[in-house]
Amino acid sequence: MSYRIGAVLIFCLTLLVSWAVGGWVGYRQVEQESLEESFRYRQLVANELNRYLPIPELMAEHPLLAEALSSPDAARIILQANVEMQRMATIVGSSDVYLLDTTGLTIAASNYLQNDSFVGQSYHFRPYFSDAMETGESAIYFALGSMSGVRGLYFSHPVRNERGNILGVIAVKVLVQELESQWHRPATLREAEMVVLDPAGISFLASKSKWLYRDFNGPESAAPGKASRRRYPDRELRPINFEVLEKPPGLSGQSGKIRMMEEGVAREYLSIRTPLPRLDWTLQVMVSTRPVLWTRLGFVVAGMVVFFGGLLTWLYLRERYRREAELALRGEQLERSVAERTVDLERSNQQLLEEVRERERTQNELRETQQELIQAAKLAVLGQMSAGLNHEMNQPLTAIQTYARNSRRFLEKGASEMVEANLVEIVSLCDKMAELTRQFKVFARKSEGPPTVVDLRQSVDASLKIIAAQDNSSGIDIRWNRPEHPVMCHGDLIRIEQVMVNLLANAVQAVDGTEQQKITIDIDGDNENWRCTVRDSGSGLPGNSEQIFEPFFTTKSVKQGLGLGLSISRQIVDALGGSLTGRNRSDGPGAEFVLTLKKRETTE
Repeated sequence: MSYRIGAVLIFCLTLLVSWAVGGWVGYRQVEQESLEESFRYRQLVANELNRYLPIPELMAEHPLLAEALSSPDAARIILQANVEMQRMATIVGSSDVYLLDTTGLTIAASNYLQNDSFVGQSYHFRPYFSDAMETGESAIYFALGSMSGVRGLYFSHPVRNERGNILGVIAVKVLVQELESQWHRPATLREAEMVVLDPAGISFLASKSKWLYRDFNGPESAAPGKASRRRYPDRELRPINFEVLEKPPGLSGQSGKIRMMEEGVAREYLSIRTPLPRLDWTLQVMVSTRPVLWTRLGFVVAGMVVFFGGLLTWLYLRERYRREAELALRGEQLERSVAERTVDLERSNQQLLEEVRERERTQNELRETQQELIQAAKLAVLGQMSAGLNHEMNQPLTAIQTYARNSRRFLEKGASEMVEANLVEIVSLCDKMAELTRQFKVFARKSEGPPTVVDLRQSVDASLKIIAAQDNSSGIDIRWNRPEHPVMCHGDLIRIEQVMVNLLANAVQAVDGTEQQKITIDIDGDNENWRCTVRDSGSGLPGNSEQIFEPFFTTKSVKQGLGLGLSISRQIVDALGGSLTGRNRSDGPGAEFVLTLKKRETTE
C-alpha cells in the first residue's frame, strides 16, 4: 500500500512540475516571438520615417519659399509658391504641402484651389510648427487633420533667409494608409493584436478598427487632456476595459499579462510595449496566451510519459531483483537436494532432447512444405502464361495458314504479285507473333518500356487485318467508323492492337450462328479520354459481367479459347493507365466493350 501512495504522490508532483515548466516555456516562446514582431514593426516605421524626413528640409532650400515668406502680399510670388508646392506634393506622393509664416498662418498650399484649402488657416497650435520654430530643426507629428479629419504624419522644417533667420515653416502631410496597410497581424502568431499609442496612451493605429482612438491607460485613468482632444477632434477617446494580471515567471520587464473584456468575453493577452524610433509613439503587441495552454498540456503529457516510463522501469527492476532472489534461493535448495534428484534430472534431460529432435523434424517439414508451395505457385503462373501464349498465337497462325493456301492458288494461276503480297503479310504476321511473344514476357515482368503517344486508329486498322484473315470472319458485317483526324492517346501500338484483336475475335465468335452478324467499332472522347467501343449483335454477356475478366473463365468450348483473352487485355489496359469494361447493350441484343485511354497531344 505504501508503494501505491508514494507512486500517486510522485505522479501528482510530476504533473505539477510539468504544468509549471510548460507555462514557463510557453510564455517565453510567446514573448520571444512577440519581441521579434515588435522589432519588425519598429524597422517598418523607421524605414517610412527615413524616407520622408529629409523631404521638408530639401523643400526649405527652394528660394521661392523664402521669397514668398518675405513678400506675402505679392500675389504673383504667392501663386508661384502654390504651384510649386502642388508640384512638390505630386513628386513626393504626399497628401498636402503648405507654407506657414512665423505666426503659424498658412500663406501658400498645394491645395490652394480646393474648397478646404489651408491658405488663410492658422496652425500655430500644432507641435510640428512650434517645435520647428523653437528648435530650428525638423519636426514630426501625428494627428487628425483639423479640416479633413484624416489621419496623417506631419513633417516640418524651418525656412531661413540668406542670413539664417527663420522666416517660416514648410510642412508636409503624409497619409498613413500606406503605412497602415503594412501593419498586418503577425504571420507567425495566432490570435495576436497590435496598437500604436501616442504619448497620452491613445491608439491611432490598430489591428482592430474598434480599438482606434481608445485610451489604453486603463479604466481608472484620468480623462484625456486638451492636447489629445485637439489632436483627435470629434472622437470619444473611451478607455479600454482591461485588468493587469500577475506577471508569469520567466518574462522580461517589457512583458505583462492583461485580461481584456471584449463584448462580454474575457480574453487574456501577453502585452509587450516597445518605443518606436524618433517618435514618442509606443507599439503594444498583445498575443493571446491560449498557446501557452497547449504547451503546458504537451509538457504534462511528456511528464506522464516520463513518469510511467520510470514506473515501468522500476517495476521491471523490482521484479527482476525478486526473481533473482528466488532463483538464488532455489539454487541453494537444488544444491542441497542434488543427490536425491539426479535421476529426475537425467529423465528431464532425455525429455528435453526428445523435444529438441521433434522441433527440428517439425522445422524440416515446414521448410519442405514451403518449398512445395513456392513450386506450386511457380507452376500455376507458368501454366497461365503458356495458356495465354497459346491463345494469342492461335489467331495469327490461322491468318498465316489462310495466306499460305491463297498463295498456293495464286501460284497455280501465275499471279506472282498476289503471292508476293501474301508473303509480305505472312512476314508481317510472323513479326507480330514474335512481338506478341515478347509482350507476353512483358506481362511476366511488368513491362520493359514506357508507353508513348500513338494513334489509336492504327491499332484498330492492324487488328482488323488479322481478324479479316480468319475463316470465321467471312460474312460478318464489320463497320469501322474511322475518324478522319488522328486519335492520339497514351499507349503502345502492339499492346493496344493485341487488346483490339481479343475484343474483335470475341465479337466474331459471339455473332457466329446468329441471324444478324454485325460488329461496330466507334471512337469518341471527352476532355481527358478517348473511348473505343466494340459492339456485337450476339447473345450478350452473363449476369455478372466482371467475372468474364477472371483468368480461365469462359462460356466457350476449349477449341475457341482458354478464357485468358479478356484477363490479359485488362492487364494491358491497366498498365497503360486506362480501363476496359464490358456490358450488355441497352439498344438491342449483344454486348459492348469499351476501351478507355488517356488523351495526348501530338507534340508530347
